[in-house]
Amino acid sequence: MPRPSLPLAAPAAAAIRRWVLGVFPRGQSGIDYDNPPGDPGLFGPGSVTWRVHADFPGMLAGGLCALMLQALHPRALAGVWDHSDFRNDLVGRLRRTTAFVAGTTYAGTAQAQPLIRRVSAIHTRVRGVTADGVAYAADDPELLAWVHVTEAYAFLQGFRAYAGLPGPPGFEDRYYDETRRVAEALGAREVPADGAQVLAFFARVRPELRYDTRSREVLGVLRDVRLPVPGATLSRELFLGAGAALLPPWAESLLEIGPLQRARHRACARALRAAAPLFRMALPDGVAPRACRRVGVPAEVLRDFRGID
Repeated sequence: MPRPSLPLAAPAAAAIRRWVLGVFPRGQSGIDYDNPPGDPGLFGPGSVTWRVHADFPGMLAGGLCALMLQALHPRALAGVWDHSDFRNDLVGRLRRTTAFVAGTTYAGTAQAQPLIRRVSAIHTRVRGVTADGVAYAADDPELLAWVHVTEAYAFLQGFRAYAGLPGPPGFEDRYYDETRRVAEALGAREVPADGAQVLAFFARVRPELRYDTRSREVLGVLRDVRLPVPGATLSRELFLGAGAALLPPWAESLLEIGPLQRARHRACARALRAAAPLFRMALPDGVAPRACRRVGVPAEVLRDFRGID
């Protein structure tokens, strides 16, 4: 898509910037992305991960898609149901997840590793029994793999749909292989390392998935989430629809998404794809460009696959 004309786009970009910073305020995570100079962190500027995770529309839509997928796994959902205040603090949960992904992607090594240890410590306390009497534990390697794979799949689909940046052959496999190191550091095992393994993983897990009363309630809370910004309803519907458009067909079927809903989701996807350049204009100073400055490379590498190792 051509770059928006500056006189026409500047007011829209300014409004988008206010919206983004209203939903995801800066400076609350305590992570310093500017130091130490030269530290590439867990991935570095030569990674596919730095490019995929730099695209805000794709990451937010992908994150919402991942939540929809995760709600289909009874044992994964039970941890959220029993151990979080998702009904009253869903925005807080989204912010914490965003901070973890941003920190492990772009912070220096000395800050990224404690983030992983902190989440691992939380996982050891999240355990119980599902409504059907099946034991679960958040540090179960299988559940950790499920959460990771749904997120990695959805982030990648979001990038492909909304970043407007075609990747070279094999970049998807490279992304899966890179990002699994965080899942493995959290305790996941046998984490898929390429696209074919991701599809096989989904096929293996699908018999355990279901769309039940708990799934419906959690996704109902997601659909009705109140964002602390003007125009909250419209923007929420846009991103939820664009996120749902990323779902694989088997998940659309399981979630009972019919033709009319599917058409609405595709319309939201088209709208977000058209607006995506404005997001890039609105957010030139996010954590990814800061990480680029820390390691001494121009932020333009985030939109150029020629720089991958």
